[in-house]
Amino acid sequence: MRIAVAGATGRIGQLTMSALQGAGHQTVPISRRAGVDLYTGDGLPGALRGADAVVDATNTPSADRARIVDFFGTATRNLLAAEAAEGVRHHVLLSIVGLDHDTRAPHYAGKREQERLVTSSSVPWSIVRATQFHDFAAMVAGWTEHDGIATIAPLLVQPIALADVAGVLAEVAVGAPVNGILNIAGPETQDLVDMARRTFAARGQDITLVPTWRGVFGPDMAGEVLLPDETARLTSGTFSAWLADGAR
Repeated sequence: MRIAVAGATGRIGQLTMSALQGAGHQTVPISRRAGVDLYTGDGLPGALRGADAVVDATNTPSADRARIVDFFGTATRNLLAAEAAEGVRHHVLLSIVGLDHDTRAPHYAGKREQERLVTSSSVPWSIVRATQFHDFAAMVAGWTEHDGIATIAPLLVQPIALADVAGVLAEVAVGAPVNGILNIAGPETQDLVDMARRTFAARGQDITLVPTWRGVFGPDMAGEVLLPDETARLTSGTFSAWLADGAR
């Protein structure tokens, strides 16, 4: 099969490309580096010509809610329009477990807009919702770190390995569209504060953590909001194994 991967230069995109190539499929990178701009639509028709499926693993570094929604919305509209014009038969979107909960996190607003557009499109689709990645705790703490002190919310998460996410995306892309949502998660529930502490220890960083709900993540994210339900497919990569491998 010929499968295009949007966000091909990102961590998940690169791993998904490798998983597809390893299974004998032809891949087409969709990225500015490959001459394709999702936000403007430049280069999309040529990149999607002859593609059987598209995996959308795009992301944005912005923390501004309006900019995030604009980026995901515009890029997704362009991608779906080009797919419809070129006869692509399957759109696979990477999204986030817990997206149905009414949380204030800016990134969630953008992903909701993506899902809305995908599910209302004429292109057959599958959505893969994943839990947070293994480096999520350290990343969140890094947002506020100053002079060796960082605040972090005591979230409950069930972190998943990047390679496991990519493997599922590749598997779903070569299958038939489900026009539905598949939830995937790592094998174990973790506390975000403890995850950050263990990650910094593994990296040799001395950072004092201050648990608080007065930050990016408020009490609306407490409890089991970020945890998968009983229908989720559990993957094998553990947080402990990731730490032992260098926490990178």
